Amino acid sequence: MEAFLLQATLYLFAMIIAVPLATRAKLGSVLGYLIAGLMIGPVLGLTGSEMDDLQHFAEFGVVMMLFLIGLELEPRALWAMRDKLVGLGGLQVAITLVAVTAFAMAFGQPLSVALALGMIFSLSSTAIVLQTLNERKLMQTPGGRSTFAVLLTQDIAVIPMLAILPLLAQPGARALAKAEAQAHNPVSAFIATLPGWGVTLLTLAAVALVVLAGHYLVRPMFRFVQSTRLPEMNTATALLIVVGIATLMNMVGLSPALGTFLAGVVLADSEFRHELEASIEPFKGLLMGLFFITVGAGINFAVFFAAPFEITGIVIGVVALKIAVLYGLARLFKMQGRDRSLFTLGLAQAGEFGFVLVSFAVSQRIFPNDLAEKILLVIALSMLITPLLFILQGALASRLREETPKPDEIDEQQPIIIAGIGRFGQVVNQLVTMSGFRTTMLDNDLKMIQLMRTFGYKGYFGDPTRPELLAAAGIMKAQVLVAVLDDKDAVTRLVTYARKLRPDLHIIARARDRVHVYELYKAGANDIVREMYDSSLRVGRYVLENVGLSDYEAAELEKIFFKMDRAMVRDLAEVWKPGVPIEQNHEYIARTKEKNAGLQAAIAQRFAMRGDNAPPPKVDTDRPASVGELDD
Repeated sequence: MEAFLLQATLYLFAMIIAVPLATRAKLGSVLGYLIAGLMIGPVLGLTGSEMDDLQHFAEFGVVMMLFLIGLELEPRALWAMRDKLVGLGGLQVAITLVAVTAFAMAFGQPLSVALALGMIFSLSSTAIVLQTLNERKLMQTPGGRSTFAVLLTQDIAVIPMLAILPLLAQPGARALAKAEAQAHNPVSAFIATLPGWGVTLLTLAAVALVVLAGHYLVRPMFRFVQSTRLPEMNTATALLIVVGIATLMNMVGLSPALGTFLAGVVLADSEFRHELEASIEPFKGLLMGLFFITVGAGINFAVFFAAPFEITGIVIGVVALKIAVLYGLARLFKMQGRDRSLFTLGLAQAGEFGFVLVSFAVSQRIFPNDLAEKILLVIALSMLITPLLFILQGALASRLREETPKPDEIDEQQPIIIAGIGRFGQVVNQLVTMSGFRTTMLDNDLKMIQLMRTFGYKGYFGDPTRPELLAAAGIMKAQVLVAVLDDKDAVTRLVTYARKLRPDLHIIARARDRVHVYELYKAGANDIVREMYDSSLRVGRYVLENVGLSDYEAAELEKIFFKMDRAMVRDLAEVWKPGVPIEQNHEYIARTKEKNAGLQAAIAQRFAMRGDNAPPPKVDTDRPASVGELDD
């Protein structure tokens, strides 16, 4: 017990020191975990015989992660990814496998060993890559989705790889490995007695059981547990689902991660999806961190120093080979700019399932122990440099210009130019055009332009902040410019340029928050609309109507607030200082207090006109507004 507590303290202490330092240095949490593992393992030598068991336990974090990813994907979304799963993912696995096998044979390895190496190095690290994509908010980008599709294909490919590896061993070694496996696992012993068709049926039955249980068992079980109204029971139920499915998959020789992913997809449209996510997420985060620490702690530098140039050469060769294959596939599938660099550099490492395959290859007598130790070290080192590859990708992405199609040629000019046709701009355009006026719509989202044309609205592709595109759209003749782009900085640039070009042009701009209002006011916009402001006022009016005020009184108070707040924002814009934090702008704080007092007085006067004793809402005018309160 004491040894366990000591080890737990050690790992947690290393975690809370290394990870915050790495994230503050913008290196990512994954590199922090790996550095923590390096410190307590190879550097300080504080780990012992518990590492193997701990690593197997920590791998359960990968299982939980894929379950959570499955919860985010409905079956229709998964079906929509079929082209990337089969095409992009299948080609990546096949081409990398063949290339690594060819190189290994060229360096004197027999076919069985070379093919096993090809399988191992065709895989990438699901754990590190998905964790990094989520941290950098890249999962929903085209490059992120393509990367995820390949990782999912690789996880699926582990199943046939585990089935093929025993066939690569010599007959005598294969029989010995089979006998050892049966001795350690009674279920494996039973499965081994089945004919080939029986094993296939058992595997399909396990998958079908997961699907059916997700549909018909989990929901009533959750409803039953919900009746206790105990949060810990929800957590226990979520863990039971994940652990039970992983156990079932292990028994029939399938990947536990793949099984839980499938269960997550089945439960993606369940009413308990968010409860499952909330219950599993903390365990996933801790286990993933522990997994990365064990990877760092498991690096055997004795093997490295015995042949440093050979190991370094293999690591560089594997990463370079995978980069070449991935880059070729990115070009083949027409990925562009940042997406191409993300896909190419993000998947260039070996993966955690490589540890599983190496261990299995050793048990099947395919790899000798000395070769296995080198391969394990290569896998760990390639995973260790993955965060550095993502840093390189970020640097490249900041310099790469997106390879976008050429802007459309604008063949007509209208008195109203609408820059931005997202959710905000579409409503503006519909109201204006249905009122009988014609507009020129501009946006740099080609898919949105094409979608709008499908519904009969003509728009033009291009960056609305570019002077030549504005000139072609007729900025010199237009009466109104509506700047409602999703990118707030782009809106500010557009308003600034348009005002300098046309002092007489009426400019209506969409603001993200109150600070953005001040920026647009300085830039010269005539009318500035905070995107959430009107809807917030409506919600506030509904609240007043449901706490005792009549519809008329609530509407009157809404009008008073609107007029005074609008005047207050315009007045505060005069004292707002760009680049100075609001809490350090003393004049701004004093003016805010003054205006809040005036607003309080106006509301109190309106309540006094009701002729009853209902107290007006209290506003603390002595407390300066925080930055959060300025946001709508």
